[in-house]
Amino acid sequence: MKPALVVVGNGMAGMRTVEELLKLTPDTYDITVFGAEPHVNYNRILLSPVLAGEKDAEDIVLHTREWYRDNGITLHAGDPVVAIDRSRRLVRSQSGLEVRYDRLLLATGSRPFIVPVPGKDLPGVVGFRDLGDVDTMLEAARSGGRAVVIGGGLLGLEAANGLQRRGMDVTVVHVTDSLMNQQLDKPASLMLKNALERKGLRFLLDAHTVEIAGGDKVRRVAFKDGSEIPADLVVMAAGVRPNIELARDSGVHCERAIVVDDTLQTYDPRVYAVGECVQHRSATFGLVAPIWEQARVCAAHLAGAGHRRYVQEATATRLKVTGIELYSVGDLIGGEGSEDLVLRDQRRGIYKRLIVENDRIRGAVLYGDVQDGPWYFDLIRSGTNIASMRSRLLFGEALCLDAA
Repeated sequence: MKPALVVVGNGMAGMRTVEELLKLTPDTYDITVFGAEPHVNYNRILLSPVLAGEKDAEDIVLHTREWYRDNGITLHAGDPVVAIDRSRRLVRSQSGLEVRYDRLLLATGSRPFIVPVPGKDLPGVVGFRDLGDVDTMLEAARSGGRAVVIGGGLLGLEAANGLQRRGMDVTVVHVTDSLMNQQLDKPASLMLKNALERKGLRFLLDAHTVEIAGGDKVRRVAFKDGSEIPADLVVMAAGVRPNIELARDSGVHCERAIVVDDTLQTYDPRVYAVGECVQHRSATFGLVAPIWEQARVCAAHLAGAGHRRYVQEATATRLKVTGIELYSVGDLIGGEGSEDLVLRDQRRGIYKRLIVENDRIRGAVLYGDVQDGPWYFDLIRSGTNIASMRSRLLFGEALCLDAA
C-alpha cells in the first residue's frame, strides 16, 4: 500500500510541488488534494488580464480535471480542510470528509489584508485574490459607477487598470506618498503616477482610510483628514497576510507564517509547507521565483532524494503596469559609502538608477527601458567589479561589452 500524501491547498505553490514530485517519482504516493475554491488550479498571477478583459477564466487554468485524473490524484475542490489531527494523522474537510496522511503538505497561501475600519464588511467591499473576487468586480463594473482601490502597490494598480478598462471611474488610495514604494524609488514612482494619470486614473496619496460608509451597500470612503469620496465598489489591495490559522490551530509552530527549515519541513517532520504561508529564516514570500524553488526542494525531500536545501536569493521584480515597464532588484536604499548612478530622460519616459558601492552594483531601478535589467541582476549576483565600465554602465550591456 502506498503512503498517503495530502495537499492542503490547490493553488500554484502546492500543485507546482506535486508536479515536481511526479517528475521525480510518479508512483510513490497516493495523493489527495483539498482546495477551498470550486475550481481546478489556475494561474493567480493572470487574474488582472481576466479582470481587464484580455483573457477568460478558462485561459488561465494550469491543470484540468483530466490532469488530476490521469495522474491518479483525488481532488476535492470547494471543500477546504478545516481541522488537522496530527496525533491521528487525519485531516477533516468542511464537508466532514476525513482523510489519513503519512505526509502532509500545507500550501494554504495568503489572504488579502482587509483594512480594519468600520464598514469593511459592507456589500461592495472586496479583495483581489481569486476568481470569485474578479467575478464580484466584473458584476459591479457592469453598472459603471465609481471604484475606490485601497492600495497603490502592483496589485492595486492592476485592479485599477482593469476596472477602468471595464468602464468604471477609478481612484487609487495609498497610505504613503509614493506608489509601489516597496519596489520603486520616488522619482520612478512619480513618473509612474504621472503616466497613469494621463490614462485617466486618479490618486489620493498619504491618505488614511478611517471608514467605509453606506447602508445596504458601500456608498463612500472617508479619510483621516475629514475628506471623503463616493464609491460604488471598494477593492482592498493593501497587501496580504499568510494564511496560517489551520496550521496554528493544529499545533504546527507558526510565527508570522508557518516556520520551515531548509527542507521545507515544519517542526513536525511529517508536515511540509510551501508558498506564501511559509516563513523561512524570518522571511516570507510573495514572488513566483522563490516559491518555485521551494517546490523543487520540497518535492525532492518528499521523493526521498533529500540532497537539496532551500537557499534564499535576491529576486528581481519585472513588472508591467498598464503597459508601463518597470524593473527593480537589490538594495534600493543604499547606505553610507554607496552612491547613485542616474539617467533620467523625461521626454522619452526613461529613468535608470544604479546603487553602487565599492565598485559593485547593489541595486537597480529601471523605468521605461528595462531590457538591461537581467544583466544588472547578474552583475549584482556575481559581485562583478564594474570599475572599468562605470562611465558606460547606465547605457547598457551592449555598449559596455563593445568597449571591453
